[in-house]
Amino acid sequence: KFISERGKILPRRVTGTSAKYQRKLTVAIKRARQMALLPYVAGE
Repeated sequence: KFISERGKILPRRVTGTSAKYQRKLTVAIKRARQMALLPYVAGE
């Protein structure tokens, strides 16, 4: 829901999240990528 089909984090104007929640979301997504739960680039 918060990541595009290419694996990029969607901006908050698209997702409708608050600035505070968007920052937490970004940190969580980056952490998941480091732990290999999410790919850095999808659809390749």
